Amino acid sequence: MTHQDLLAVAQEFGNPVYVYNASTMEAQYKRLDKAFKGVKKVKFHYAVKALSNLSVLKLLHSFGCGMDTVSIQEVQLALQAGVPAKDIIFTPNGVSLEELEAAAKLGVQINIDNLSILEQFGTRHPEIPVCVRINPHVMAGGNTNISVGHIDSKFGISIHQVPLLLRIVENTGMHINGIHMHTGSDILDIDVFLYASEILFETAKRFTNLDFIDFGSGFKVPYKTGDIETNIEELGEKLTTRFNEFCKNYGKELTLAFEPGKFLVSEAGKFLVQVNVIKQTTSTVFAQVDSGFNHLIRPMLYNAQHHIENISNPAGKERFYSVVGYICETDTFANNRRISEITEGDVLAFHNAGAYSFSMASNYNSRFRPAEVLWYDGKSHLIRKRETFEDLVANQVEFQL
Repeated sequence: MTHQDLLAVAQEFGNPVYVYNASTMEAQYKRLDKAFKGVKKVKFHYAVKALSNLSVLKLLHSFGCGMDTVSIQEVQLALQAGVPAKDIIFTPNGVSLEELEAAAKLGVQINIDNLSILEQFGTRHPEIPVCVRINPHVMAGGNTNISVGHIDSKFGISIHQVPLLLRIVENTGMHINGIHMHTGSDILDIDVFLYASEILFETAKRFTNLDFIDFGSGFKVPYKTGDIETNIEELGEKLTTRFNEFCKNYGKELTLAFEPGKFLVSEAGKFLVQVNVIKQTTSTVFAQVDSGFNHLIRPMLYNAQHHIENISNPAGKERFYSVVGYICETDTFANNRRISEITEGDVLAFHNAGAYSFSMASNYNSRFRPAEVLWYDGKSHLIRKRETFEDLVANQVEFQL
């Protein structure tokens, strides 16, 4: 997409607006697929939580993706998008037995991450195959809030509890058909990932009738020029060799599974905002835009850096700006950032806005959530309308005084 394409989207649909490039998603999927072409059976389940628009789910499924879901609502969205139940894995955390049973009734693959629910589910439904999520006690991830495989994490069944896990399986007669882990997001060191994989392989040996091993995801994408990213090609080469070796020793061709979310959609997304005010203080030049952390919370929540481009004046002389929002709390997108000279009314594009942008958006300050647009085959397609005041009050029930 060119700057002119993006400006045309902003003109047609208004600001702020999320724009997703379909060709970028397809390129990322093909890159993953190529990296693991040496494995006979590979399955990529897209992590729906990253971006759950139905049109995006349909698009990714058309490439060959299954869906990784973490709530019964995401399961229903995936089914609504036309994804067969057999291609959906349900990997929640801390949900009730009733929610797991509701998902199982829909026919999706169940993935359980605690012994209490595992025993209850196995006792009531020993005939339903279950995957178990293991916590390898390996610290991986770019931020403590997205590192989920360490010893203090709430996620997964500790590797030290595997003997108890095996006892539950034996007592209930349930069938464990998969082993799963997810160490965290923004993985840089593939050796740490491979180390955790060895722990998963050792655990898998304890189960005699597996169909798949799921290594989660967390592959890092670049957020700025020269940024480090996960070397997916090197990981593919090394893990392929080790996985094929394991299958040979196991005596069965298992499926190698991953759950990429950010990797597939992050770089495909741009978030367009308009500059309301240029405010000069004694120490800072603020570019105040028509959005805030109600639409893009990652910089505030994860200290994430999103490259910001002035697409109204891309070739202008660079100056230093702090880009801030209109929320009545600190909502700083960028501090002292070099950006082409900005004037009021200019449109700024936030890069890497495909993942965890709209999906984490809110109506804080009673602001509307923006529209979503899919750029497909050289054209813009509205895939979610901008909210209105009617949407804001639709589910409120006025108390009559």
